Amino acid sequence: MSSKSTAEITDYLTEKLGRREALELFKLSIHEVGKIADEIRKARCGDLVTFVNDTNINYTNICTSKCKFCAFYARSGGYVLSHEEILRKIDYAARMGATQIMLQGGMNPGLGIEWFEELFAKIKAKFPNVHVHSLSPPEIVFLSKLEKCSIREVLERLKNAGLDSLPGGGAEILVDEVRKRISPNKCSSEEWLKVMEVAHNLGMPTTATMMFGHVESDEDIVEHLLKIRKLQEKTKGFTAFIPWTFQPGNTELYGEIKRPVSPLRYLQVVAVSRIVLNNFRNIQDSWLTQGFEIATLSLFFGANDFGGTMLEENVVRATGKDFRPAKVDEIVRAVKAVGRPVALRDTYYRILERF
Repeated sequence: MSSKSTAEITDYLTEKLGRREALELFKLSIHEVGKIADEIRKARCGDLVTFVNDTNINYTNICTSKCKFCAFYARSGGYVLSHEEILRKIDYAARMGATQIMLQGGMNPGLGIEWFEELFAKIKAKFPNVHVHSLSPPEIVFLSKLEKCSIREVLERLKNAGLDSLPGGGAEILVDEVRKRISPNKCSSEEWLKVMEVAHNLGMPTTATMMFGHVESDEDIVEHLLKIRKLQEKTKGFTAFIPWTFQPGNTELYGEIKRPVSPLRYLQVVAVSRIVLNNFRNIQDSWLTQGFEIATLSLFFGANDFGGTMLEENVVRATGKDFRPAKVDEIVRAVKAVGRPVALRDTYYRILERF
């Protein structure tokens, strides 16, 4: 692959790499795999870099899943935000220009589907122009089991109440052998994919994510990518793919994994993702886990989106990772500093403002 011309490289836009060819990408130098990914990004997305003004409100830290990679869930006690507290946070975010609200929490048996229906209805009544991008597949599966109803019924009820789209959280690695090691109480790979397929069939777009840098192998990463690519072929419902790195601080896995993977490994996985996911337009970087310097560098390894301003975030911060919201002008300056045009977008990747 390293001897391919630019014209041959862009053939990857339509080429559907198999498992063996995808694994071969990990054998290329970081420069070679980055060049291929960057050419594909240019051909598919152009040079424009997008981002969204958003916030991530964690409505509870009470969670029966107790994943070994998580530092956020309450070891004892815990909290549940009231609807009024959540509305106040959304009001602040809306006044700061946020167009997307993400609500994620834990598998809390004290919160049934009616709690969420009432919340979403209140949000839409008070903030009709805010996009509710909330509840990851594990939360949907948990509600389905808690309420003894189908995943489709849960999603239909929540959509009718005001849920607009689903974030791709809880995917981790979509290989059950890995999931049994790091999150044995969470939904299976098949259940995660089923939630996304049902959501897409109901006209609800979603993102897809991958958390790597723990116990997975290259083979596991490729399996994850092939599974979401297969579903995208069927539904075309994923708006973006977001790979991010495991942060081990304050987690049960800390004894086994002391530090996050290197920036080079992150860039390699971003590039491989761009090449393998031939039917995904948008690849989002993770400034939250990588910082602005590596995030801007990833724009030359296949990424075309800078994620969100994230006015609030608690899950990664619980690992001890430094966090502060990104300001719109900070993202604009960072992207322009590497010579790329930049624009504010909405959840559907429609351009709201160019800078």
